[in-house]
Order: sequence, then structure tokens, then C-alpha cells
Amino acid sequence: MIKYTYLLAFLFLLTISCSKKVQDKNNFVIYQVNPKKQTVKLYWKNSKDEILKSLGNLKNETASNHEKLIFAMNGGMFEPNNAPKGLYIENFKILKPIDTLQGSGNFYLQPNGVFYLTQNNQPEISETKKYKYNPSIKYATQSGPMLLIDGKINPLFQKDSKNLNIRNGVGILENGDIIFAMSKKEVNFYSLAQLFEEMDCKNALYLDGYVSRTYLPEKNWIQTDGDFGVMIGITKK
Repeated sequence: MIKYTYLLAFLFLLTISCSKKVQDKNNFVIYQVNPKKQTVKLYWKNSKDEILKSLGNLKNETASNHEKLIFAMNGGMFEPNNAPKGLYIENFKILKPIDTLQGSGNFYLQPNGVFYLTQNNQPEISETKKYKYNPSIKYATQSGPMLLIDGKINPLFQKDSKNLNIRNGVGILENGDIIFAMSKKEVNFYSLAQLFEEMDCKNALYLDGYVSRTYLPEKNWIQTDGDFGVMIGITKK
């Protein structure tokens, strides 16, 4: 009887150990949002057609529209002139076309993808080769590589990779909530992808690297600098 009790205890501890999450959420700035209840937008330029560039400028721009910025982060890669790299749609207008070329750098690691929101505030992340434009898409930004593809970590990533950097990305849960995350310390692609996997995202997209910044006052994480192209902001009146 005693041996049986010890066996049960061992199996219980083994189960806990196997189910333990690998990624410590404390190493990331994470924000979860229901886009049907909160206002999620993509930003590039202000009302004067000037490129916003920084989270601080975005905060001022939203304030001028009587909106309070409650979360923001950079939303994808950009050209030297701060123009979005690849597809960019804002308020149903295609301001930059989709990029289906091949090239070097993270953007072109395959598959790359598109994060977008429809008129009904339904979020989606699609591989670029599977993306299909329709006029109901309100916002879209292209980046790469995909972190998760149908719930699985991108097979290009190596768990023990020494390619470390500050990184941020976006994922979508089965219930339609969006997860935004940025590492507080340098991580590899696999670790960032694993975070979204452990949070039960089906698909997730890498946004950018060392330039990444996040503004999230409710968690005492306030970065207002930056020199970006596209930014993602969540506001309330």
C-alpha cells in the first residue's frame, strides 16, 4: 500500500513537471485584447501627413483626438525612410502593396505573413502566399517570419539558436483575442514562438527586433521613444 502511494505521488509530480510552461511570462511584456470590445488601430502618419515614428508622438496624436493611449508597440518592419515594409492597409486604403519577392533578412524568412483586422474587428494572421485581399480589411501589416503556423512552431527555428535579440510579435487565440508580446531581454525566435504556443495561439507573426518598444502604463512599462514605420495602438475615449 505504501509503495502504491509513493507511485501515485511520483506520477502526480511527473505530470506537473511535464505540463509546466517553459517560458516565464515575466520575461515578456504581454497585452491581451478583445478587438470587438477595445479599439485597435494601425498608425503610420499623423493628421498633417507627417510620419509619427515614435510611441510618444503616437500618444500625443491620439490625445489630440481626445483618445487615451493604453497600449502601443511597433507594428512591423520598415524601409530607411520609415515607410512600411510590405503590405500596409489603413482605414481600408492600401498605402503599400504586398511584397511577395525573395530577399535576405528576417522579413523574407519563410513563411512571412500578414496580420490584419476586418471591418467587423475580426483579427487574422495569414501566410503571405495564402493571403487574399478583400475590401472588408480595415488594417493590415506585413512582416516575417511567421512564429506559429497552425499551432506549430516555425520549423526553421532552432531551440538552442544563439541569434538573440529583443523581439516582439503578435498572436491570435481561438476566441479571437489578440496577444501582443515583447521580450524584456534578448531571446531567439524559438523562445518567442514558444511563448505564443504556450498561450494557445494558433498563428503568430514576428514583428521586429532590437528596435522594438512597448507602451503599457498599467504594467509600469512606459517606452515613448522609437523611430518606426507602422505602430499598433489601443485607445479609449
